[in-house]
Amino acid sequence: MDHKDLDVWKSGMDLVELVYKVTSVFPDDERYGLTSQMRRAAISIPSNIAEGCGRKSDKELNQFISIALGSIAELETQYFIALRLHYLASDTNVTDRLLKTKQLLLGFRNYLRRKK
Repeated sequence: MDHKDLDVWKSGMDLVELVYKVTSVFPDDERYGLTSQMRRAAISIPSNIAEGCGRKSDKELNQFISIALGSIAELETQYFIALRLHYLASDTNVTDRLLKTKQLLLGFRNYLRRKK
């Protein structure tokens, strides 16, 4: 299975691009704090999907999808922190992309589980 063909991977890549865009306006003193954390969490999502697809079994792939789900939960929390700190205004694009990517991850995980 080529990860680059998966909608969930493509959505994760779109999310990375969006996170880089919105975090570029964060204060300079957050460069090694929230900015870095959000970017790493976002990058982790499509990276774990790709790594899981490169493994031998669906069981291993499922494990990496679970890690990606953890990363999206982390990113969502960090996004809400950024909102509370007024580093950015509520951005429906980010909210929508987070939700879409999470739904695709959950759907892919459910597909893998049913496939057993």
